[in-house]
Amino acid sequence: MAKTIGAGRFTYETAEGWDKVPAGYEFPEASGVAIDSEDNVYILNRGAHPVIVLDKDGNFLRSFGEGEFDDRRAHGIHASPDDHIYTVSDSQHCIKKYTREGKLVMVIGDENQAADKWSGDPFNRPTNMAVSPNTGDIYITDGYGNSRVHRYTSEGKHIISWGAPGVEPGEFQVPHNVVIDQDENVYVTDRENYRIQVFDAKGNLQTIWQNIYRPQALCIDRNGVIYVGELVMDDQLFDYPMVGHRLNAFTKDGKRLARIGDPMLGDGPTQFIAPHGCGVDSTGNLYVAEVSYTVYGSKLDPPKTFRCFRKLRLIG
Repeated sequence: MAKTIGAGRFTYETAEGWDKVPAGYEFPEASGVAIDSEDNVYILNRGAHPVIVLDKDGNFLRSFGEGEFDDRRAHGIHASPDDHIYTVSDSQHCIKKYTREGKLVMVIGDENQAADKWSGDPFNRPTNMAVSPNTGDIYITDGYGNSRVHRYTSEGKHIISWGAPGVEPGEFQVPHNVVIDQDENVYVTDRENYRIQVFDAKGNLQTIWQNIYRPQALCIDRNGVIYVGELVMDDQLFDYPMVGHRLNAFTKDGKRLARIGDPMLGDGPTQFIAPHGCGVDSTGNLYVAEVSYTVYGSKLDPPKTFRCFRKLRLIG
């Protein structure tokens, strides 16, 4: 029996061999994952086939996005409540909306045209986005070249923006990911400030969750449990226990329910290297995308690729 990770009702095992990706569709690195209403799994990756779609049993369904991404910086993916698939490539400075079959239906932003850095105008290297389960409004973290959150209507019309560079409440250093709960609370991973900030739909700060190590992967399940992936980027800390390379489960009030993952970095069945995106299906299984090569493997001599995507089967 495979080793388990997590604790209590958040106990999992890595489903080895679950994803049946055909020859020629392998990818060196996965940056995001999203789950639709039928538990189909959309893997955003930095390879020739940017979005790979698997069914709930791991069978290959299709791919899409070929030729439409900078394959080095495919960054975030989200499945909306109405089963559209949104993608973010930070180097292309825009958000793309697709049908589940891969038809492009909307682009928010001017593709390949960045706003002035730190101007606050959309977009300069956006990182991720999420759709409200109530209104259909789109919330975008504009993270690497701005320190903003932008809110748009479902038709792509700008409503409001908030945030600025800094460390004070309401300011950001790399707003990296975002989720929206049923009460329209907006949870933003403020990565380089080691915290999550929670806002209302108008950008008013509600609370701050502290003591989270470089939070970047983020998803929310049907019960309102929020999963956060931590990341270590400093090569002086790769062998430091309990720093980054793990997942956490939180209540929407910020109470940590579980830590998921081995204290030490690695790509074994109980370990993580660089969680960058996560998703959860209708039965509580977790899916984790890791930028293991960018963060770790590329710095080795010689460079080496590692596991970058997995399903964690819930057994708790």
